[in-house]
Amino acid sequence: MSMVYSEDDRMLADTAEEFLSAQSPVAAQRALRDKPTAVNFDEKIWQQMLELGWGAITFPEELGGLDFGYKGMGAIFEAMGKHLSASPMLSSVTLCGSLLQQLANAEQQTWLTAIMSGEKRLALAVDEHARHDPDSMQTTATTAVDGFVLNGKKTMVIDGFSPDGWIVAAQHNAGCSVFIVPFSEQVKVKRLNLIDARNYAELTFNDLKLPAEALLGDAGNSLKALQQALDLGRLCLSAEMLGAIKALFDMTIEYLKVREQFGVKIGTFQALQHRAARCYVELELAQSCVIAALSDADKADANLASSASLAKWKLSKVADLISGEAVQMHGGIGVTDELDIGLYLKRIRVAQMCLGDADYHQARFAALAP
Repeated sequence: MSMVYSEDDRMLADTAEEFLSAQSPVAAQRALRDKPTAVNFDEKIWQQMLELGWGAITFPEELGGLDFGYKGMGAIFEAMGKHLSASPMLSSVTLCGSLLQQLANAEQQTWLTAIMSGEKRLALAVDEHARHDPDSMQTTATTAVDGFVLNGKKTMVIDGFSPDGWIVAAQHNAGCSVFIVPFSEQVKVKRLNLIDARNYAELTFNDLKLPAEALLGDAGNSLKALQQALDLGRLCLSAEMLGAIKALFDMTIEYLKVREQFGVKIGTFQALQHRAARCYVELELAQSCVIAALSDADKADANLASSASLAKWKLSKVADLISGEAVQMHGGIGVTDELDIGLYLKRIRVAQMCLGDADYHQARFAALAP
C-alpha cells in the first residue's frame, strides 16, 4: 500500500492549491462569516470547481465521471481544508453522489449527472440527535397505495438549507431505505447556526407523501450502501482536517521563528521545540492513516469501514493536539479574531463532530476488529 500521493494525485493537489489560494482563500471564509448568504458558500466558486471536473473525479467513466479515485479526491479536500474553502463537495458529491452511484436506477441516474455538472445539489439527511448515530434512526417511511409517507425529523444536515433536494434515510420494511426528496415547502426547514458559519439545517417531515420513484434501491435494504457513503464522507472530512491542521502547524512554526521574548526567538526554547516535534510526528502518522484509508476506498476488497474509522479517530485526536498547541504557542493573540487561528479551530471542531466524533469511531473500530 502506498502511503504517499502518486504523481497524478500531486498534480491534482497542485491545481487545487493554485485555484483555491487565488479564488477561495481564508479571507473569503471570513467574509462569508461576517456577511452570511442563504447557502454560505460562494456559488460562483462552486461552479468553477465543477468546471475543473472536481464533481466527477471519483465516478466511473460509464456514468460520466473521470474515474480518478479517492486519493485524488482526498488531495482536493486537503487543499480545501488548508484554505477553509466552503463548498457542497462533501454533502452533494461525496455523500449523495456515492448513494446514487450505488442505488440509483437508470432514470434516477439523471440526479447524479446533474450533481456532477452542478445543475443540481443534494444533501444527505441521516442524523437525528446531537451525536452521530445512524443505527438509531426514528424517522419512518410507510408504504402507501401510490408511494410512501415520510415522518420524522433530521438534524445536522450538511448543506441542507436551500438545496434542490435531499436524500433521506428512514426505517422502512424492517430495515433502512433511502429516498430522494425534492425541495418542497411541505418539508419544514430550520437553519442551524454553528461556530464554523457554514450551511446546516434541521428538517421535519409530517406525513410527507412521496411517489414510488423516490425510493433508491431495494426497500429496507439500503443500510450497507448508506454506511459506504458515510465512510467515504468520513475519509473526505479526515482529509479536510488534515489540510487544516497542516496549515495551523505551518503558521505556528513560522510564528516560533519570528516571535522574540527576552531578546531571543522563542523557537530556540527547547521546551517549545519538543512540543513542535511531537506535533510533527503525530501529523505524519495522521497523514499516513488518511492516505491508507483513501487507498482502501479505491479497492473493492478492502475493509473500508475500519480504515475510515481509524482515519477519522486519528485525525480528530491529532487535530485536538495541534489546534491546542497553535493557540497556546501564539499566546494571547491566538484567541483573537485578528488571526485566522480561530477560524481554523472552529471549522476543525465542527468537522470532528460531523459523521462521528473520536469516541464514536474508537468504539466502532473496536467493534469491527476481527
